[in-house]
Amino acid sequence: MFGRRRSAPPADGFAGDALEHLDSLYGTALRLARDADAAQDLVQETFLKAFRAEARFAAGTNLKAWLFTILHNTWRNRRRDRARSRVDFDSEAVDLAAEGAGTAPPMAASPEEALLVGVMDEDLRAALEALPEAFREAVWMRDVEELSYQEIAEALAVPIGTVMSRISRGRKQLYASLTAARGAAGAQPMRPGDV
Repeated sequence: MFGRRRSAPPADGFAGDALEHLDSLYGTALRLARDADAAQDLVQETFLKAFRAEARFAAGTNLKAWLFTILHNTWRNRRRDRARSRVDFDSEAVDLAAEGAGTAPPMAASPEEALLVGVMDEDLRAALEALPEAFREAVWMRDVEELSYQEIAEALAVPIGTVMSRISRGRKQLYASLTAARGAAGAQPMRPGDV
């Protein structure tokens, strides 16, 4: 699993610089894939593509933004390919699942929720999860990953105005959701700068 512990000394040059962003990329991949194994595969494929395309990276530009662009393009390609693939199912397994639907144990928290538990309070986590995916993705990349609007636009392959709009609307929805949640709980109401 990806994490902050490394058994080998960090690599020098391009590989070392790229690997500094491993945890950040994994967090974003986990948020996108919502499955630890799929997130690890996505990050591994991202680094494989980055190392193969090292010669195309313009030195002096933002490596983190370049890696995020590769990650998001890889994720979009996987989703597109999955949508095109034929769906196979085992009718016997479906029947068995339908029969035992009421007896299944409750599902554990998603990997994204597990990752966010130590980082954000419950109200903020719930409000962020409630955002539409496009807003959540833009807000996350700006406020957590600290990418510029231009870098986000390139990573998501959308115009910069769309990025700015998504971030603005996402933040407003977060603010409204947090204000409502904290007001209902009897907590101190939020001020606009608290988000």
